[in-house]
Amino acid sequence: MQTNFKKNQLLDPEIENSEKIFRKCVHCGMCNATCPTYKILGDELDGPRGRIYMIKDMLENNKPASKKIVKHIDRCLSCYACLTTCPSGVDYMHLIDHGRNHIERTYNRPIFERLLRAMLAYVLPKPKLFKFLSKIVSFTKPLHFLLPKKIKQIISYIPKNFSSSQFPNNLVFKPSKKSISKVALLTGCVQKAISPNINDASINVLLRHGIEVHILKEVKCCGSLTHHLGKENISHKYFIENINAWYSLYEKHKIDAILVNTSGCGTTIKDYGFIFKNHPDKLLRKKAKLVSDIALDITEYLEESIKLDFTRSNHTKRYNIAYHSACSMQHGQKVHNQPIELLKKTGNNILEVPDGHLCCGSAGTYNLLQDELASELLKRKCENIKKVKPDIIAAGNIGCINQIANGIEIPIVHTIELIDWFTGGKKPSGLNRL
Repeated sequence: MQTNFKKNQLLDPEIENSEKIFRKCVHCGMCNATCPTYKILGDELDGPRGRIYMIKDMLENNKPASKKIVKHIDRCLSCYACLTTCPSGVDYMHLIDHGRNHIERTYNRPIFERLLRAMLAYVLPKPKLFKFLSKIVSFTKPLHFLLPKKIKQIISYIPKNFSSSQFPNNLVFKPSKKSISKVALLTGCVQKAISPNINDASINVLLRHGIEVHILKEVKCCGSLTHHLGKENISHKYFIENINAWYSLYEKHKIDAILVNTSGCGTTIKDYGFIFKNHPDKLLRKKAKLVSDIALDITEYLEESIKLDFTRSNHTKRYNIAYHSACSMQHGQKVHNQPIELLKKTGNNILEVPDGHLCCGSAGTYNLLQDELASELLKRKCENIKKVKPDIIAAGNIGCINQIANGIEIPIVHTIELIDWFTGGKKPSGLNRL
């Protein structure tokens, strides 16, 4: 792709990086073949190639975003299927991030949109506030008919009840036997509020296999939700807090890895090093790279570093388990086979979902902001899952789990919950009706 950036524009490291990415694109359009929104809408501007042209036009000509451009960029899921498909290695992930940041800087959204996006950015990363909001929603239920359709749709996703963690206040977990490794665990923000059982299962598996686990109260949110809303200042504040906290833990306790059990968070944390590679603070650059280098999805760590003891399980019944590979896992992190191999070691029949490269429609806040497209993607995902007739669905991302649970009767649980169950832990609560 030919570019015409001026020399003074290329002095901006973000522009310089995007210009290099643009030049890799050969216009082949293979990305459109695996783009979920292009498959639904059939519009060139709703595929990666069209979005790349729009972002290039904005940046090259230093133009503010237009209403038309915002519509098509907002429709991007950031599923990164195009990253996996592109034969030229176009780094679409960082282009779409740059495009969203430019939109946030230059486009004045309608007041309702601005308020809605600001509310999501403020509330979702704060578990206590999120739970408090749920109580307000329940208390005001008789008045919901007065609310705009979009708000009512968002409210429908808010849980009415919240379960409690078996480890509510612990920050350091030491195994009963000698530790063979030390790790930090990201417990997440939304996940910690609505599915603490996922973190509990993670801790139980790690302790059972001699891993010392550290949880940092300073780490509140990975910053992914605000990052994909284009709210650069807020997300970078989270990034820097996390980098400093984890780096201090690394220096003090020599942890071997930062484990993440929410794949959307994992993709962003693994990108900290890239995000801050041109930061003027040399020490921050060093810390960010270290954090990214030792960040791993929990299944990645367990498959590659730990020999799990499945002999503790005395299950006689075997299940057909469909593995849903979250986009942020398979495309964003290139982690696909590891969770499947772990699940196979449980002795169950593991099934891959047809067209598994296509998004379920969750994508952070996407199902809240783009509900019509998200609903169509959910419908297609559930139809494909049903084709393999599973007893259970496993996934590695809380967003996918909640999204798919809204469209199908088959129970869905986190992969680590099944690993916990088949290495001697309790049956996941999501499978009680099984």
